[in-house]
Amino acid sequence: MDYRAIGLKTGLEIHIQLQTKRKLFCHCAPVLRDDEPHFRLERRLHISVSELGAVDPAVLWEVRKRRRYIYEGYRDTTCLVELDEEPPHSPDEEALATAVAVAKIFNAKLFDEIHVMRKTVVDGSNVSGFQRTMLVAYGGRAKILGYDIGVETIALEEDAARKMSEEGKTVVYRLDRLGIPLIEIATEPMAYTPQQVEEVAWIIGYSVKITGRARRGVGTVRQDVNVSIAGGAKTEIKGVPDLALIPKVIDYEAQRQLNLLKIAEELRRRGVDKVELSVADVTEAFAGTKSKLVKRVLDAGGRVVAVKAPGFQKLLGFEVQPGRRFGTELADYVRAWTELGGLLHSDELPGYGISAEEVREVSARAGVESFVLLMGVEEAELMEAARVVVERLNAAPRGVPEETRAANPDGTTRFLRPRPGAARMYPETDLPPVKITFEILKKAEEIARTTLDAKLGELTSMGLSRDLALQLIKSPQLEKFDEYVGRYKQVPPQQIANMLVNTSRALAREGVEVTDAKIESVLEALDRRVITKEAVEEVLRGMRPGESAEEAAKRLGLVRLPYEEVKKIVEEVARQVSREKVVGEVMRRYRGRVDVEDVKRALSELHF
Repeated sequence: MDYRAIGLKTGLEIHIQLQTKRKLFCHCAPVLRDDEPHFRLERRLHISVSELGAVDPAVLWEVRKRRRYIYEGYRDTTCLVELDEEPPHSPDEEALATAVAVAKIFNAKLFDEIHVMRKTVVDGSNVSGFQRTMLVAYGGRAKILGYDIGVETIALEEDAARKMSEEGKTVVYRLDRLGIPLIEIATEPMAYTPQQVEEVAWIIGYSVKITGRARRGVGTVRQDVNVSIAGGAKTEIKGVPDLALIPKVIDYEAQRQLNLLKIAEELRRRGVDKVELSVADVTEAFAGTKSKLVKRVLDAGGRVVAVKAPGFQKLLGFEVQPGRRFGTELADYVRAWTELGGLLHSDELPGYGISAEEVREVSARAGVESFVLLMGVEEAELMEAARVVVERLNAAPRGVPEETRAANPDGTTRFLRPRPGAARMYPETDLPPVKITFEILKKAEEIARTTLDAKLGELTSMGLSRDLALQLIKSPQLEKFDEYVGRYKQVPPQQIANMLVNTSRALAREGVEVTDAKIESVLEALDRRVITKEAVEEVLRGMRPGESAEEAAKRLGLVRLPYEEVKKIVEEVARQVSREKVVGEVMRRYRGRVDVEDVKRALSELHF
């Protein structure tokens, strides 16, 4: 796909949990727990208007779902702030200093005063119905690893509660994660390719991680991606779980918007501008149906209705993303707004056990060729679903609707909720503005000294190639590398990095488990000159449970030969082959037992 030709623009919102001693607005320990909660309570969140009297569309959407929320907590790590029964405490200075440091890394402009704001969130992830957030800096720009990265805003906010389960209208959240400091970095729109955007996302996340102030582990970094094309609309894709999925998410969303524009163009050509809400009861058409899907609904006392979709022939089945059609978009809306499991449409029928004769009967009763079938027991749910379908049909002639979507595991996306508006943000009345003190600035300067470019320079100065240094930085092994370089002085840093990145990965592909204990044992053997670097892979592959690298080397016949013995071997081989072939021949005969540097040294000392 020619991304430049379609006007692809992409933005990132990177959320990174910070490693602090306390939560952002209280003094509870920021610890995630898996033991049995000490208490549970139930809340129902209600709608509230902004200071200007407006209601945010995303808030309205959540409230209409009429959910009940169960919150789980712990007496020793959950306080009244998290339960929204006590005003918030002053923001954690450690987290604030880190946010200021990140602003410095990206050359962003600090605000003179930082105001705590309430961002309305009524999906249950915040007990209060809002998330506290602070805009720390804006207008940043930095060139890192060859990428020009523009940063619109840097914010410090409290993380949400953990969703533990969801069944029907009941959602269970755990309060241990609620309040953990979270830094949000939002970029300017970028014209990079999807693969380059993945690199930028990694650079941003790692620029925070490398300071040592970010939490590590699954779920500590989350990415949202904003995508638009020329003639399309800004679409926010929440919760892309893995950096490697970003290129596919962007590509598939660009495809979706292109295909929605094609549908809009075809509808305009057909003269379709608006579809009236018109529903026909077609239950009788399925009186003798063999469709298990339909029969299950009818046996439960439900009925089948057809929502008329005149002018949408062959468009309901039009593919908008791999494996997803325009009809799937309609089904996403129905599932998001109602308790119904989805829908069927005329472009995919006959199918699902529904016969061609039943399709003709439905078409005759509805008076149209193109229709959407809804099945359910509750009248209110059916009518709500019909309204949602017609609303989405009426958005089709206008092209791409602005909405918030969720990433699927395969890189496609699904409707999540309407995009929020400006009415969701208002000032926090329980906290005064925050001043950036000299002490905070001093801490931030210290934190900001460690940058990605500086670390890359440090690694290459140790003898690592740029490529190996980047691989190490991108791997989860960098901290281990720093530890091992300090501990095993006789092992070259390049060899340590290669073992952590390449050797371990190659052996893992063979099904060989390479633990930290094995690596440390091998490094110790190298440091004591018990084995050679050429023997490392064989020793790691052959180590038995509980066996040291030295014991494995003895059993495998891979113990390093002393230099004096190597010298005798080199002298003997030098009499048999030409001088330029000596090193290769010795390494071939005694592979894994002799060190190449010993061989070269011995050869240089020969006088014949």
